[in-house]
Amino acid sequence: MDVIGLIGIRDTALSVDEVLRAVDDRGAGGTALFVGTVRDHDHEQPVTRLSYSAHPSAERELRAVAEKVATDFPVRGLAAVHRVGDLEIGDLAVVVAVSCAHRGEAFEACRRLIDDVKAQVPIWKHQLFADGTTEWVGAC
Repeated sequence: MDVIGLIGIRDTALSVDEVLRAVDDRGAGGTALFVGTVRDHDHEQPVTRLSYSAHPSAERELRAVAEKVATDFPVRGLAAVHRVGDLEIGDLAVVVAVSCAHRGEAFEACRRLIDDVKAQVPIWKHQLFADGTTEWVGAC
């Protein structure tokens, strides 16, 4: 779909500016952006770092999620990138954006996009806690 400006699973740092450029459209009156970052805690435990792993089909599934959102909403531009590999606290893990003619549509489409990415794209998070324990979390 030509409204999808950027889709990617990357082992390098993500760029908010790149994602915003990918959804730029003169007919868009609203752009909604979601940035997911690595936080320093989970389940009331300190997190020291984490790693994301992706199934080989992850980018194809990410595109399918994006295409569904672009079909269900009047999207002018859409982008989604997810990081894999070892990440530190504060690193960007996922960046998605949607532009639409109106802000309400952009907010709704962006919310659906990130929720569906987390629910449907086969990416797993391996968290390392300060006490030495670890945890795997399915689908982002």
